[in-house]
Amino acid sequence: MEPVRLISFGYLHLPTDPDGQPVLPAADRIEDVRDRLRDPAVARDILDLDGFHPRVQAVVLNTPGARELLANLTDYAALPAGPRRIAIGCAGGRHRACGLTEILAHELRDRGREVEVEHLHAHLPRVLKAPASTRTFHLEQETDR
Repeated sequence: MEPVRLISFGYLHLPTDPDGQPVLPAADRIEDVRDRLRDPAVARDILDLDGFHPRVQAVVLNTPGARELLANLTDYAALPAGPRRIAIGCAGGRHRACGLTEILAHELRDRGREVEVEHLHAHLPRVLKAPASTRTFHLEQETDR
C-alpha cells in the first residue's frame, strides 16, 4: 500500500487565482476546519506555540467535533483503496491544521500505515485579522525575547 501524504495549510497564506480564489493543495480530500473547529489560538497560553506542541494538540483534540473528525479521517485514510493525499486547512495553518495533521499521522502510523507529512505554513507567523471594516490581514511580527 502506498504511503498517504498529509498536508496542513493556512487558507490566508495560499496564493490566489485570477478570480481571487485560493489555490488549494492537490489532494483527494480537503478538510476545511476553520468553521468546524474553534481556533485554539484564542487561548492566550498557546499563542506562541504551533501544532507540533503537545499542548496545542491537546486543545485541538478536545475541541467539540475534533475526535469525530479525526476518527472519520483515520477510517477514510485506512481504506484499502484509500486516498494518497489528504489536506487539512485552517486560517493560518499554524494551530488547528498542523495539530490535527500531526495527530492524524500518529493515529495512522499506529494502525501500520506509512505516512508522509508536509506542513506548508506552520512555520509562518500567526495571521491576525484586522477590524471587519478594513477586511485586510497582517502577519504578527516575531521578536527576539
